[in-house]
Amino acid sequence: MRKIGFMLYVQLRNLRLKFIYMTDVLAQVLGYLAFIFLAVSLWVTNDIKFRWINSWGCLAFVLYGLLIGAFPIVLTNAVLLAINIYFLFKIYRRQEKFDLLEFKKDGTLIPKFLSFYEKDIKAYFPEFEMEDKDDEIKFVVLRDIVVANIFIATVDERGNAYVKLNFTVPKYRDFKVGRFLFDEGKEFLHSKGIKKIIYQKVHNLNHQKFLNVIGFKTESIENKDCFVKII
Repeated sequence: MRKIGFMLYVQLRNLRLKFIYMTDVLAQVLGYLAFIFLAVSLWVTNDIKFRWINSWGCLAFVLYGLLIGAFPIVLTNAVLLAINIYFLFKIYRRQEKFDLLEFKKDGTLIPKFLSFYEKDIKAYFPEFEMEDKDDEIKFVVLRDIVVANIFIATVDERGNAYVKLNFTVPKYRDFKVGRFLFDEGKEFLHSKGIKKIIYQKVHNLNHQKFLNVIGFKTESIENKDCFVKII
């Protein structure tokens, strides 16, 4: 009996040591994850992404604090998590006004806009050059009266709009502009004779992901794989 009791005691002690070790490892993992989430959240420029990533970081820190018994860490990050949730709720409930406004090449605002975002535009549309052609459609998308997107495309007689530029300001890259443009903005595009939106080239992986989310499909046009959306 003593031998059995001793063996049981050893097994329970080993289990306890393993539990302590696993808890310590989990706490360290959560701590590093929290650090990564919070660091990345400070890097992004989009409000929604910042709130979501920062929330995950706060949640990881809450769990980390619980595991190591650090109540100040739990309290601080629980409050920050609640603040993030509150602002996310406000963002998703906010009613924003979108509108389309055509422009000409010689407009005073557009050159300044293109110059300000030149580096970012080149990352998405490296071949873009501003021109003034009769077969082009040019407009900006306003979001609460602020320029959020600029769209330029060449339109042929069949109603195909070949995109030269579809650039959204970084802080507004939450798909709302795209959904407005290709859903609610259909009437405007139809009034310009546009039936299809076509990307002959996509140079940026993030933009390709955006096109997939918005509903563009791969289609072969003149032996080239293009991204196409029927309007």
